[in-house]
Amino acid sequence: MHFSIPFTQDLVDSFGSRYVLYYLYLEGFLLCKVRYSDLHRWNEKLRRYFGNSVPPFPPKFYLAMTKSMADERRYQLERYLQNVGNNQNISSSELFICYFKDLQMDTFRIQEHKVDLDVYLPNGRRIRIDVQTSDSAERVMEIVSHKLDLHRELTGYFSLFLIQDPSTVLKRVVEFELPCVTLHSMKDGNLKLQIRKWYMDPSMDKVLFDNQASITLLYLQALQEIEQQWSRPTNEQLVKLNSLEKSGNYVKFLELMQEVRQYGCIQLDLCTIDHPEPDCEARIAVGSQEMHCCVKLGNNTTEEIAFKVNMIRCWQVTFLGAVHGERTDDEKMELKFEYDLAGSWKWITIYTKQAFLLSTCLKKTLSEELLKQTKSNLEMQIEVPEVSKVTRTSSKLQQTVVPFRKNTEKVRISWVRNINSTFPETGEDGL
Repeated sequence: MHFSIPFTQDLVDSFGSRYVLYYLYLEGFLLCKVRYSDLHRWNEKLRRYFGNSVPPFPPKFYLAMTKSMADERRYQLERYLQNVGNNQNISSSELFICYFKDLQMDTFRIQEHKVDLDVYLPNGRRIRIDVQTSDSAERVMEIVSHKLDLHRELTGYFSLFLIQDPSTVLKRVVEFELPCVTLHSMKDGNLKLQIRKWYMDPSMDKVLFDNQASITLLYLQALQEIEQQWSRPTNEQLVKLNSLEKSGNYVKFLELMQEVRQYGCIQLDLCTIDHPEPDCEARIAVGSQEMHCCVKLGNNTTEEIAFKVNMIRCWQVTFLGAVHGERTDDEKMELKFEYDLAGSWKWITIYTKQAFLLSTCLKKTLSEELLKQTKSNLEMQIEVPEVSKVTRTSSKLQQTVVPFRKNTEKVRISWVRNINSTFPETGEDGL
């Protein structure tokens, strides 16, 4: 999870006391607003329950804060929230989930009540479900999965995404977020919730082939990728895919899709990259252990570049600024990564409003790689029991927060990697 506090607001309470309101962003979008005192009380509860596993909380100041002290506290709160969010025991606890649920409801002044929530399939069809405004994304996924007959143990392979029409993926909705509140806070009628698979390795499709609902979801997403030209089948592959589509053989269709270029990748909107030349327009897709870039050069020629994710040493998201507390079309973000080019490390910068989504995809890709390597090591231990030690991967993923620069509105979040079919009818929407 990418927590950041790019904005603060100085306010006066009903007793005339001054305080600072912190704008807490998650994945580049405003999640809630909170006071230091509220976070301090929450930290005390966490510490009573989780003890020393709770990271250090920024200390109180008993004198008026200077600007440098205020910037330092903002940085410390960011680091604290990042560390808390990275602790799986804490972030999955009721203390964590209920606290942020209340903050989201209070920030946007949403009362708890029943509503109809629309969740869309990749082909644009709608699933309408009855939920509470206080229901988390995890709860919404449970309801949707039940309505689609998606097996409970397969739900984790899918997630809710915030989609901007017609097909721009803005962000993944994290489990403890409240989708109803998120849609309300965005104030954009073109935004939709869509259910999509949530893994970056296309070979994982085969795990889902025993359930018709999961097969259908994968199939519909594959069709969307072809229609949007995110996946790039050859003419020969396209003929075979059309034949399999007509015959209704979805599993064979998906097996063939494994051979299609950029299948299963998340596609970004047109953005700018400073490699191999400054200010190049680029189309970027992430998946299959690489970040693929189609770059338009200054002489109007294009170049295809594939950055292998396992050759990225670290990356950093920088929120360059926006209108105070609000997202705008003029908002600027960048993702800068250090890459091994012919044995030499080079920093490459991508300017995109989807920088946080790109960072999330990179982290997911590396997590899957580490999991695969760990599984491989365990299998080696089983197959060769006489070997006392099995070489373990030296790859580690560590998140760090880089402090604000003085007199700027920049927030940086860095990731470091050390290198050594159709569903049954479900109602009036005809799904």
